Amino acid sequence: MTSSVPTRDFLDPNVLARLRGLPLFARKVMLGSVSGRHRSPHRGSSVEFAEYRKYVPGDDLRRLDWRAYGRTDRFFVKEFEADTNLRMVIVVDTSGSMGFGSTGLSKLDYAKRMAATLAYLAMEQGDAVGLACVADQVVNRLPALRNPAHLSNLFNLLDQATAAGETELIAVLHELAETIQQHALVILLSDLFVSPEQLQPCLEHLRFRKHDVSVFHLLDPEELAFDFDQPTRFVDMENDATIFAEPAEVAAAYHAAMTEYLESIKMRMARASVDYHRVVLDQPYEQVLSDFLVGRTQGRRG
Repeated sequence: MTSSVPTRDFLDPNVLARLRGLPLFARKVMLGSVSGRHRSPHRGSSVEFAEYRKYVPGDDLRRLDWRAYGRTDRFFVKEFEADTNLRMVIVVDTSGSMGFGSTGLSKLDYAKRMAATLAYLAMEQGDAVGLACVADQVVNRLPALRNPAHLSNLFNLLDQATAAGETELIAVLHELAETIQQHALVILLSDLFVSPEQLQPCLEHLRFRKHDVSVFHLLDPEELAFDFDQPTRFVDMENDATIFAEPAEVAAAYHAAMTEYLESIKMRMARASVDYHRVVLDQPYEQVLSDFLVGRTQGRRG
């Protein structure tokens, strides 16, 4: 892939340059079509030892373990984890609530920056990348491919994405669990405005289909602080419903409900064995991605 960086509002060449040295690893074994840096369920001859098995006629004699033969008087062959390329599918929530933002960026703007950066880094290391923009359905989708022209198409789709419509994230994730091919790394960028109780089963569905799942839960600082100081009309960005409220009268109940919701999300993510990251929009997205990539590298070594 060429080292030149396409000019896009959501791509920062300086961020890409600083993150290039951090590889993107999968937590689960991958099924790919070319050699790469990710573990495959198939056996090969990379440097990571997997197990011994008994020698059978026709095996490569160079893989015989003579020390094991000296100890047991039997022939054993060393097997190693085969390395393969990763298939990453980025799921971007484009429902109406993703248009909210008090920091200069909406949640969708922030998601675009994260998605584009991850896609570029994965493609540069030889991995296949796909994209699904979702709201009340799968709005737009590209399959996971690994050529530079495909990356340009992916960026075009991100560029065109707008925050609109209601969320049907639960149904969409169940659909994607069945239609995303092979063992993939599925990365969800969303504000998760859904019931935590309903979210867990669809994440477990993805895991059951052997996908490695990471979730970036995007929240605006105002959603957490709720520090309004005068009567305010609150408008639902997905269905235009309005509520007029005196913030001082509802702040305590709001904070209690938000705390319960966040704790429930975190608990259910853990139960579904999902790699969960709560992200507040005043955090630099570069740091969020750096922590994510470093954590994946450390997890692989562990």
